[in-house]
Amino acid sequence: MNKTPFVTKEQIEEIVKSYPTPFHLYDEKGIRENVKALKEAFSWNPGYKEYFAVKATPNPFLMQILKEYGCGCDCSSYTELMLSDAIGVNGQNIMFSSNDTPEEDFKLADQLGAIINLDDITHIDFLEKTIGHIPETISCRYNPGGLFKISNSIMDNPGDAKYGMTTDQIFEAFQILKEKGAKEFGIHAFLASNTVTNDYYPMLAKVLFEQAVKLQQETGVHIKFINLSGGIGIPYKPDQEPNDIYAIGEGVRRVYEEVLVPAGMGDVAIYTALGRYMMGPFGCLVTRAIHEKHTHKEYIGVDACAVNLMRPAMYGAYHHITVLGKEKEPCDHIYDITGSLCENNDKFAIDRMLPKVDIGDYLVIHDTGAHGFSMGYNYNGKLKSAELLLKEDGSVQLIRRAETPADYFATFDCFEIGKKLR
Repeated sequence: MNKTPFVTKEQIEEIVKSYPTPFHLYDEKGIRENVKALKEAFSWNPGYKEYFAVKATPNPFLMQILKEYGCGCDCSSYTELMLSDAIGVNGQNIMFSSNDTPEEDFKLADQLGAIINLDDITHIDFLEKTIGHIPETISCRYNPGGLFKISNSIMDNPGDAKYGMTTDQIFEAFQILKEKGAKEFGIHAFLASNTVTNDYYPMLAKVLFEQAVKLQQETGVHIKFINLSGGIGIPYKPDQEPNDIYAIGEGVRRVYEEVLVPAGMGDVAIYTALGRYMMGPFGCLVTRAIHEKHTHKEYIGVDACAVNLMRPAMYGAYHHITVLGKEKEPCDHIYDITGSLCENNDKFAIDRMLPKVDIGDYLVIHDTGAHGFSMGYNYNGKLKSAELLLKEDGSVQLIRRAETPADYFATFDCFEIGKKLR
C-alpha cells in the first residue's frame, strides 16, 4: 500500500522557483473538508465545540481557516494565548489547558476571559492568589491513573503521566471551587495519544460521563461541559486504516444517551481539543536530495533535518516518504534518509525501501501538519523553514517566511553580531 501526496512533482517544481526547499506545505482543501466532517459528526450535540490545539500547528493563517467554522483555540502558554487573541479568538472561545503554569499565563488567560482548565488541585489557591478571584466558569483535568485499555489492548499509561488530578482530588477540587464561587464546571481528560481506532473516544467518553454524573450528584455542582480533548490519531503508516469521524461521533452519542441523559444531564456540551487529527495529514515537509553516501549503509542526505521535523529523531516516529515523479517505480533500494545535524539520530527514515533516489529528487515527507514545524528548534544554528499554504485554487501563499541569520542573532543585542544584523 502507499500514500498519495496532495501535491505533484510539477507543482513542486513551480513552487521552488519562488520558495526554495525545505518547506512545510499545507493543503487548504483537505483542512476545510476535515473540519466540516468533524462538525457534522458531532452536530447531534447542540453545545459542541472544537478547541483546536494550537501547540500542534501555531500558524495564524491556518488557525483562521478553522475559526471560519466556529472552532476555538486550546492554548497551553502565554504566547499561544496572544496568538489566539491576535486572530480574534478570545473569551470562552479559548480553553487554557496548561500545567506547571506561571503566574503571567494565568493572568493573561483571565484577562482574555478564557476558560481555565486546572491541571492540579494546588493550582486553585495559586490561581486565586494570582488573579484575585476564582472564575465562575472553570474546568479541571482528570487523570484516573492506571492503564487505559480497549478490550485487552493497552492504549496508554495515564498513571505515568504528569497531567491531571486523581479521582479523590477532583471531587475535593470541585467542592473547593464551588465554595469559592465557581458556578459552571467542566471536566477534561487525555488518556491516550494518537489512537487509530474508532473505539477510543467512546471509551474515554464513558469514563468521563460516569465520573461527571457522580461529581454532579455528590458535589451539587452544575457540569456545563465535558472536554474529550485530543487523542484521535492519524494513520502515519500506509497500511493503517484511518479513523472514521462519523463512527466516532456516533459512538460518543450512544454513550451520552446511555449515561448522561438518564441522569438528567442531557444539556452537557461536548468539547474536543484536537490537533493532530485536525492538521496532521494536511501538511508535508518537502525536501531535496543533495548528497548520497555509500559506506556501511546507503544514505541519502536531504536539505531538511530534524530542526524541520524532530518526531523521527525524538520518538523514532514513522513518516511515510514519497519520491516525487517516481511513485510508480519499484521500491527496490534500501536507504537511511538523513539530515545534516551533528547527531546520529537525525534521520527521517532508517532502512526504508524506496525507488532509486537521485541527487535533485524532491521528497515529500507525509503527515507533518501537526507537531511538525511547531516542534522545530535551532540546534547547530540551523534555521527554521518557510510554511506555505496550497490554496484550493492551486495557488500558493507564503504563511510564514523562512528564518534568516538575522533572526537567529536577533536576541544577541548585547553582542556586535546581533547589532550588525538587525
